[in-house]
Amino acid sequence: MVVIIPAYQPDEKLNRLVLELREKTTFDLLIVNDGSDADKRPLFDSLAPYAKIIHHSANRGKGAALKTALTYIYDQYPADEGVVTIDADGQHLPDDIIRVCQAWEAAPEKLVLGSRQFTGNVPFKSRAGNAITRAVFAASTGVKVFDTQTGLRAFGVFRIPMMLEMKGDRYEYEINVLLYATRHRIPIEEVPIETVYIEDNRSSHFNAVRDGWRIYKMILFFVASSLVAMLLDYVLVLLFSATTKEMAQSLLISVVAARVLSSLANYYMNCKLVFENRSRSSILRYYLLVAGILGINYVLMVAITAVMPIAIGKILVELLLYPVSFYMQRKFVFPPQSEEIGPES
Repeated sequence: MVVIIPAYQPDEKLNRLVLELREKTTFDLLIVNDGSDADKRPLFDSLAPYAKIIHHSANRGKGAALKTALTYIYDQYPADEGVVTIDADGQHLPDDIIRVCQAWEAAPEKLVLGSRQFTGNVPFKSRAGNAITRAVFAASTGVKVFDTQTGLRAFGVFRIPMMLEMKGDRYEYEINVLLYATRHRIPIEEVPIETVYIEDNRSSHFNAVRDGWRIYKMILFFVASSLVAMLLDYVLVLLFSATTKEMAQSLLISVVAARVLSSLANYYMNCKLVFENRSRSSILRYYLLVAGILGINYVLMVAITAVMPIAIGKILVELLLYPVSFYMQRKFVFPPQSEEIGPES
């Protein structure tokens, strides 16, 4: 196993972690100094006998530090070797790191996560933040991961090309890896680990606003494209109904025309930005779904506009059908793609 430790402004906890790992394991250690201040250099120099040290001249972010280490490992180690990433702040105990590595060795095709259970004295912002991310992630992907933000992860060297393709140079990188894994049906296993917060996580460099947005924006793409299409559909229905009100079947014409145009916008947003599925067959599946939703939409619109204005009725119908459409797109129109690589590749 090769252990990656990205480190920015570390303290003695990094020294203690390295010495404990050296004592308990034969793992190779790779530390990336991500542009720490000059006064941290003696600490890194003192660890040189125990670990390979790579230095960034300036702070580039956790994701960039991981990519630097992965590039080095991919050039130096065989495809069937294992990699484990850990944090430098003492939150990952050596015994837990070893258990995560053992779980990967038993199933090298998996992405193994050290999953904190958030029991005991855990800062409220950490407990709440992970709970929110966990809920949004499950709703967006259909996959339940208890600790989406854990930095303790084990995987094979053969997965490094995929890891290097991931967008993001800071904290969003790790959530992007999980999103990719769910889209490509990479099996994920969680190993329960201790939840360790030292001094209320004061040494963490995570910025709740800046880095929280970087994490959530990728997940929120799932929702945003549908909301844009829903708004476009709403405006077009009102526009077409106003211009065709003197025609027979004005409501039918308005609903169909608006859905055709808004669905085109929704398809291309989902295809390119959200599900990243460019399969030619997806457009056929998509319009079969559109036809089904459109039929239901029209029936509901006829019923509901008999008792209320179309502007209000349209909102109620869309709110009712939105989760159905979203689920069907995620599950059947843009299903997860089978991975094309494995430990023996």
